[in-house]
Amino acid sequence: PFFVNRGGLPVDEPTWERMWRHVGRIHPEGERVAQRIRGAADLPKIPIPSVPVFQPSTPIPERLEAVQRYIRELQYNHTGTQFFAIKKSRPLTGLMDLAKEMTKEALPIKCLEAVILGIYLTNNMTTLDRFPISFKTHFSGNYFRHIVLGVNFGGRYGALGISRREELMYKAPVFRTLSELIFDFEEAYRRCWHTLKKVKLGHCVSHDPHSVEQIEWKHSILDLDKLTREDFRKELERHARDMRLKIGKGTGPPSPTKDRKKDVSSPQRGQASPHRRNSRGDRRPSGEKKPADSKAMPDLNGYQIRV
Repeated sequence: PFFVNRGGLPVDEPTWERMWRHVGRIHPEGERVAQRIRGAADLPKIPIPSVPVFQPSTPIPERLEAVQRYIRELQYNHTGTQFFAIKKSRPLTGLMDLAKEMTKEALPIKCLEAVILGIYLTNNMTTLDRFPISFKTHFSGNYFRHIVLGVNFGGRYGALGISRREELMYKAPVFRTLSELIFDFEEAYRRCWHTLKKVKLGHCVSHDPHSVEQIEWKHSILDLDKLTREDFRKELERHARDMRLKIGKGTGPPSPTKDRKKDVSSPQRGQASPHRRNSRGDRRPSGEKKPADSKAMPDLNGYQIRV
C-alpha cells in the first residue's frame, strides 16, 4: 500500500495526516483501513532501493544511468498525495536535507521531487552541470506542467527525472546542443498528443550541498506561441551560452549568509529580483558583475556581487 514506508519506518505525522485526509475523501473508513494495515504483521517486505555508490573511476555517463535507475526504482507517485512538501524558494541546503529524507523514506515521488533528488545524488560529480527544465503543455483543453533536471557533461546534454511516460524522463547525455535536447522532448510530447507551450530554463545549480543560495528556476522563459521556430532555437542556444559564460567566470561569490547587509549591492542593480526573468526583454546577462570602484568599497576585499 502507498502509505506503508518501504523501510518499515514510521512516516512523520504531517505526512500521515495528509495521506489520511486523502484516503478519507475516497474511502469512508480510510483511517481505520490504514491503521489495520500498519498493524499487520504478515505483510510482505517491500524491497528498499539502494542509493548508488560509485568508484572514483566510474565514468559520469554510467553514474547518471545508475542515478536514473534509482529514481525509477522509487516509482512514480500515482496516489494524488505528494509525500514531500517542496518549496522552490528554500535554500539549496534545505532542499538537500529533504532529498536525504527521501532516500530514507523510499516513498514514490513525482517530477519535482525527482529533480531535487537528482541534484542531491550528483553533487559529487563536479564536472557535471545541472540545471532545471520546466515544460508547460496543452492537451484536451487542459494545461499540464512537468520538470526534469537538465545535465551537461563534456558538451553533451541530457536529462534526469521521472514521469508517467518513459520518453519524458531520462535522456542520456548524447545531444550536441541544448536545442536538440528540448526538441527531443517536444517530439516526445507530440507523440503523447500534447502541444508544447512554454519552456522555462534555470541556471546551473551549485555543487555545494551546504549553499544557502536559492536555485534559479526561471532564468529564461520561452513562450512558443510568440516565437518562430528559428527564434526558439536561437533563444535556447543563447541560454546555453549564458550558462557557459557563467561557468567560465568561476564559481561566483560565496553563498549569502544571514548577516549579509542589504545595502551591500551592485550600484547597477535595480530593485527587481535578480533571480526572475519575466520576459526576454527583461533578461539580463548571467555573468558576474564587478564593483564599479574597488577603492570606494575597501571593506569588500574583492567580494564580487552575484547578479
